[in-house]
Amino acid sequence: MEKEIIARLHKNFEEYAHREGDVEFWYARELQQLLGYDKWSNFEGVIEKARTACETAKQKASDHFADVGKMVDLGSGSKREIQDIMLTRYACYLIAQNGDPRKDEIAFAMTYFAIQTRKQEIRFEY
Repeated sequence: MEKEIIARLHKNFEEYAHREGDVEFWYARELQQLLGYDKWSNFEGVIEKARTACETAKQKASDHFADVGKMVDLGSGSKREIQDIMLTRYACYLIAQNGDPRKDEIAFAMTYFAIQTRKQEIRFEY
């Protein structure tokens, strides 16, 4: 993968982070685009696999995948509520691990989270 692609994807991932108080999260519909999924229905399958992985790891999925609704503008000037999901960094990691590794964006995300995990391990080693 080219260095420019890696730099762009890293920057975009961090820029799409949202904060509410001390909580950092990403919206699934924004992450969908960042990870190269055109159709929400395809991305939902990846999210469901990630939820299953979360629960199998004995984590409470609702702590990492919070279903929310948000209003979007329609072309007619009106608004409509759509389903979205607030995701923790851990949920994003699980989604990357369950995504299509043939996509450059997924391959980057897998590498990104592996590196971030290793940085944390080094930081807390004694």
